[in-house]
Amino acid sequence: MQPIQLFDLASRQAEWLQVRQQVVAGNIANANTPKFRAKDVTPFQAVLDNQNVSMARTNPAHLSGSEFSTSGNVNVEEAPLAQEIGVQESGNTVGLEDELAKAGEIKRQYSLNTALVSSFHRMMLMAVKQ
Repeated sequence: MQPIQLFDLASRQAEWLQVRQQVVAGNIANANTPKFRAKDVTPFQAVLDNQNVSMARTNPAHLSGSEFSTSGNVNVEEAPLAQEIGVQESGNTVGLEDELAKAGEIKRQYSLNTALVSSFHRMMLMAVKQ
């Protein structure tokens, strides 16, 4: 039986969301710190690209790829400058509106992640009961 990659992928995204939430919370906490530079993490798509995530190949006509591995790193980097805010007089680059929007996006992505895993888990339990 082939391992189920969905749980690995969901776990990897949950880890990524956790790191991003910590970075966003740090940005919000330092919104008034002079010369603080806002940070963000690499997009999840870049993490997936580094992992070589691929679909299972069940037909020779399907595209092939390598297996999923969980050894990738999430990079924290300086966030691009917000056009509306720019660099404040104190040298700070945190835009609270942008950070709160990111926090809302993180919450939605985490909710979607957990809902998909729960649905898949229920589906597997129903299949086992049959």
